[in-house]
Amino acid sequence: MEPKKKLLSIALVGNPNSGKTSLFNALTGLNQKVGNFPGVTVDKKIGILAIDETLKAELIDLPGTYSLYPRRADEWVAYKVLMNADKDVDADVIVLVADASNLKRNFLFCSQILDLKRPVVVALTMNDLAIKKGIKIDVAGIEADLGVPVVPVNPRKNKGLAHLRKVIGMVAKKQNSVPLHDFVDNKSVAPKAIESVQQIFPQLSDYAAIHYLINHENFPLTPQQQTAIENIEIQNNFNPTKTQAEEILHRYRRIHQILQKNVVEPDPLEQKLFTNQLDNILLHRFWGYIILLAVLFILFQSIFWLASYPMDGIEWLFTQLSNFLNTNLPEAWWSNLLINGLVAGLSGIMVFVPQIMILFGLITILEDSGYMARISFLSDKLMRKVGLNGKSVMPMISGFACAVPAIMSTRNIENKKERLLTIMVTPLMSCSARLPIYTILISLVIKNTYYLGFLSLQGLVMMGLYLLGLVMALIVSSVMKRFIKVNEKSFFILELPIYRAPRWKNVGITMVEKAKIFVRDAGKVIMVISLLLWFLSSYGPGQQMQQIETKYHQLMQQQPSETVALQRELASQKLQHSYAGILGKTIEPIIKPIGFDWKIGIALITSFAAREVFVGTMATLYSVEEGNEDISLREKMQQATYADGSKVYTLPTGLSLMVFYVLAMQCMSTLAVVKRETRSWKWPAIQFVYMTGLAYAMSLIVYHIF
Repeated sequence: MEPKKKLLSIALVGNPNSGKTSLFNALTGLNQKVGNFPGVTVDKKIGILAIDETLKAELIDLPGTYSLYPRRADEWVAYKVLMNADKDVDADVIVLVADASNLKRNFLFCSQILDLKRPVVVALTMNDLAIKKGIKIDVAGIEADLGVPVVPVNPRKNKGLAHLRKVIGMVAKKQNSVPLHDFVDNKSVAPKAIESVQQIFPQLSDYAAIHYLINHENFPLTPQQQTAIENIEIQNNFNPTKTQAEEILHRYRRIHQILQKNVVEPDPLEQKLFTNQLDNILLHRFWGYIILLAVLFILFQSIFWLASYPMDGIEWLFTQLSNFLNTNLPEAWWSNLLINGLVAGLSGIMVFVPQIMILFGLITILEDSGYMARISFLSDKLMRKVGLNGKSVMPMISGFACAVPAIMSTRNIENKKERLLTIMVTPLMSCSARLPIYTILISLVIKNTYYLGFLSLQGLVMMGLYLLGLVMALIVSSVMKRFIKVNEKSFFILELPIYRAPRWKNVGITMVEKAKIFVRDAGKVIMVISLLLWFLSSYGPGQQMQQIETKYHQLMQQQPSETVALQRELASQKLQHSYAGILGKTIEPIIKPIGFDWKIGIALITSFAAREVFVGTMATLYSVEEGNEDISLREKMQQATYADGSKVYTLPTGLSLMVFYVLAMQCMSTLAVVKRETRSWKWPAIQFVYMTGLAYAMSLIVYHIF
């Protein structure tokens, strides 16, 4: 007797960006868990969905896919589930998410699933967007033509979800919501071959039989079955490419008929004309690139222009807080920890929140307006010359935000070599974690001068750092492509969206969410390291610290007029003889040729946990040494000197340090995700070695030039 099935299993499928994830989140709430599909690094999101009082279901969010012909690893995962070829997932019902504002594209995948003859419910999302575009849809008419239930939903506003649950329950209980007729006449494509496959597998629909002919090598079949299908292909001269093309043409003809009958669209010519006119300028062979550089320049200038006031305000607030605590708290180890560990570390996080919000806000505006897709299109030609393609641009641009999700998004690059190259160079893009480092160093060593009244030198240097990472990524890729031996053809097909006004609410939500993530994720690491660093810089081995304190207290009694200077000297000596000081002094000979002192050495080590820790480390080190809460971290670093009185942060040191952070692999999380995506420690090891070597060599050159 078979064991009783505990939960109903529902597969959630759809095109990328069709609102699938929003629907999954709305249906399952917090009842979710994320793992990996066995054998592949593809996220497997599973949630529990309560259909009614008696029926619960396991909802599996399958990766987004455009058609039933997979090319990428994540598309293969969805494909195998839909073809009943995945031993771990056996879906009772398929919920297909279709974007109402782009039905022509969404219905290709929808029609293919219908012809597999599996229980299907269509969830129609983006209805509000369709209304805004002036599109009117006869849902009942589409339901009649498709032969399966169609339910309009709005996951963001929780509209239509109760009805969707009810329909899923009805389909699950009947187990017969499959269309009676094929969407297109599949058998006509290869009649004899299809019939021969159905003699071996009588349960297969005509369309599923076509897929067995094309992809049987990827299905769990016996050697005898595999050989039998091979023979059918040979006997019938079966051509997979021709069959696929013919079938898709049939589908688009039928989709056109259904849409003509059930969908009223405004005249697209007006919108198309505007889009085409704009594209003539923005995608121009010469002006397109000039405009792209101008857009990037404005992006980085704005980070300075818009963020300076809130940043100054936050800096002032923390200076006042440290002042207040210093004046009102008794002198003890815990007050020292609170002021120089906790508050100093916290100020290092909070002061950069405005810049991170502005950067993400501007990137969201570029995405929402449709210009980001044009950046991919413009850069495809250049990318191909260095072994990448236009699809590599999106992960690389995402790398300006964070390398971890950027590397994960390389999954939609079908070509293995291009995917690996993209993974290897994406960490060279300056992520938002490096922004605090650039900002503080630029403000220290670059004068705030303006050219032509509006070109800020600081903004130009900031843009130069981002471009340096990009140029180095292209150079490294062109070198690496000679060593990575994977011969596979690749194609770059991109659907350019129409231009539209950004959704300002979406921009605002993204800014707030990214600030939260930065404060929560980076903040935790910075706080832990700040507190650990406070301990390492406040205590040292043996009796050394005690002896230094005794010596300076005697000097203060002998020379009371020099107390302030001696206290500063005492703090400096204690820091140098602490555990942190000893560690810094140990690595100083290695980093001295590139202009770094032992304090910067400590920051290089701590910031390997996360790049932005550099600022928190500096805040803690200078707070412990200076003990002066009246001035900001920027001013403390400005005043920092060597024993001979020369400044620590000169132009050569500042530029050398910025170049080091542009090129060095300073992030454990990135290495971990590279290991996960490549399924080997070989590639993260190569990445760490080449990036550290490149950073050191370039910093050495920059330091000695300036």
